[in-house]
Amino acid sequence: MIALFDRLAAPLLRTLDPETAHALALNALKIAPLPRAVPDDEKLTVRAFGLTFPNPVGLAAGFDKNAEVPDALFRLGFGFVEVGGVTPLPQAGNPRPRLFRLDADQAVINRLGLNSEGVEAVAARLQARAAAPGIVGVNIGANKDTVDRAADYVACIEALSPHVAFLTINISSPNTPGLRNLQQAAALDDLLARVIDARERAAIGRARKPLLLKIAPDLTLGDLDDVVGIARRHGIDGMVVGNTTVSRKNLRDSEKAKEEGGLSGRPLFALSTRMLAETFVRAEGAFPLIGAGGIDSGAAAFAKIKAGASLLQLYTGLIFRGVALVEAIKQDLADFMRIGRLDSLSDAVGRDVATVTAEPWPA
Repeated sequence: MIALFDRLAAPLLRTLDPETAHALALNALKIAPLPRAVPDDEKLTVRAFGLTFPNPVGLAAGFDKNAEVPDALFRLGFGFVEVGGVTPLPQAGNPRPRLFRLDADQAVINRLGLNSEGVEAVAARLQARAAAPGIVGVNIGANKDTVDRAADYVACIEALSPHVAFLTINISSPNTPGLRNLQQAAALDDLLARVIDARERAAIGRARKPLLLKIAPDLTLGDLDDVVGIARRHGIDGMVVGNTTVSRKNLRDSEKAKEEGGLSGRPLFALSTRMLAETFVRAEGAFPLIGAGGIDSGAAAFAKIKAGASLLQLYTGLIFRGVALVEAIKQDLADFMRIGRLDSLSDAVGRDVATVTAEPWPA
């Protein structure tokens, strides 16, 4: 069924404007008679943030922004799904066009601007599926016009934490003016103090939900020192490395490369993997990491794990490889484990960090 979905849908979607194609894909998932995913190889199980993931392959935030199809996505074989980014109040985001495919580079540039239906709509959908299986997390952000950005994250935690397995603090979108400034030491220290307090208050009478921090791959190593140090001091449960990049190096599609926004996909792999390894070194085992950026094959996924990722997230790879990519990655990971005689994926986490961090900085 998944192969048929790819074969029928992919050619049509590629003829459409990217944002129209995205909306059509969401609607297709609402009605497609997808069978339940085949149970995963037990060796792919990952324990992280106090949660047990049936496999390490997650869907990154940005596809299901408003929690419309998480259960359909589990039928595609994902081990977890992160919905969002969600803002407290509904906002339309930036004007269209704001999403661009770079076919020659297997990449996408987006400047969506955290378009969101807001916490009330998302919370209602998540509450409606409360009894459904599957690990669903939510990526939260701030409204464009908010002065007190930290207050927006607090509002999202209060509204959404009862309905999800984890929350990701997104301070790394390049498409909301000033949002990445929250990665600076003083602002981040204040933000994390307030969101941790909000999480603890939300946990009264309920389970305490893990809080993750999503960072940009464009940080300097000095800034990364500060970010990881502050995250450790506040007891953050994990980090996602990383978001899209504003860099535009060595792209073949020189015209679309001029578009403003964040770049994702294959060209991001080397930079995001280096930042992942650098983060792993600085975290010193204090918390697990989710590796994201440029994963479009089993080899790329395993490289992320060996660079320090306990879990993985992808999105852009699906655009160019189709939804069958999820099962292909899981099969490749199982094969790599068998070849390497590994009992669990945790045995491979960080294995290549010394090599990755010793290489020249990615061009």
